[in-house]
Amino acid sequence: MPQFPSDQLLTFATVLSEGTLDAAARLLHITPSAVSQRLKALEQSAGRVLLQRSNPAQATEAGEVVLRLARQVAQLEADAGRELGLDTDRAQLAVPIVVNADSLAVWFLQALAQVPGDLNVTFDLHRDDEQHSTSLLRSGTVMAAVTATPEPVQGCRVESLGVMRYRAVAAPQFTERWFPGLQEGLDSQRALRGATLNAATTVDFDRKDTYQWAFVQAAFTAEGEPVPDRKGPRHYVPASQDFGDAIRLGLGWGLIPEVQCGPEIADHRLIELAPDRPFDVPLYWQRWKTASTVLDVLSDTVREVSGLYLRRP
Repeated sequence: MPQFPSDQLLTFATVLSEGTLDAAARLLHITPSAVSQRLKALEQSAGRVLLQRSNPAQATEAGEVVLRLARQVAQLEADAGRELGLDTDRAQLAVPIVVNADSLAVWFLQALAQVPGDLNVTFDLHRDDEQHSTSLLRSGTVMAAVTATPEPVQGCRVESLGVMRYRAVAAPQFTERWFPGLQEGLDSQRALRGATLNAATTVDFDRKDTYQWAFVQAAFTAEGEPVPDRKGPRHYVPASQDFGDAIRLGLGWGLIPEVQCGPEIADHRLIELAPDRPFDVPLYWQRWKTASTVLDVLSDTVREVSGLYLRRP
């Protein structure tokens, strides 16, 4: 089995996190030529190309395997440094995590804030849809993920965090135009027909966001009508706060976490389109199985804080 020196692994991971050889050289306080030589030696040991020298640099399929190894070695070295009481840069660990936008906006930063400062860690947050975030675990890009995938990624352990409940809402002026039956006090099942819902302008987070469309499909299914092949008009607003603001300003309707929109529903600043149809998304925490004090403490805080905001399954 090939031997991979830790300085070569560190350099490889740094190039991928920083994006370029020059940026990695500045961070590591070595020359770009030294970075290139370390990468060449690592690829010779592996017997294959590990890095696509694009801008930003990307790992090849083989490189993803080595990246996982590099992050695991860095994690073990940092843990050992802490246990030995070594106050060095090598004892500090940057923990890459992928989180969906709503969790990041509602509760996840509060979990990170509760991680004790004496652990000497920094966090490298990646934002991705909870339906797709496990791909970053598989590639070795991140060590942990908030995800909607209950099946553990190879080399990871998984636990349920709870359910993020969403409510379909719209601004009063938007509701008056598209869903007048709601304003007139009609039964929500009668007022909110699937065809009307699909015709009204929707706000989606991005093109990975399928929640609003799933809500429309459920409305058609409840009526026993065929679901249309085409989605209605939609805006794309890829930021959690701006997404909610777009709905509040009347650009369209959409699903907002209950903990964010509950007070606005209560005082009628937002109109709930279907009070009897909450949209629940189970969330899970996946992390590497490797023994790590940092990942253990992080997992404990994530579990504790998520319990304050998520519903039990």
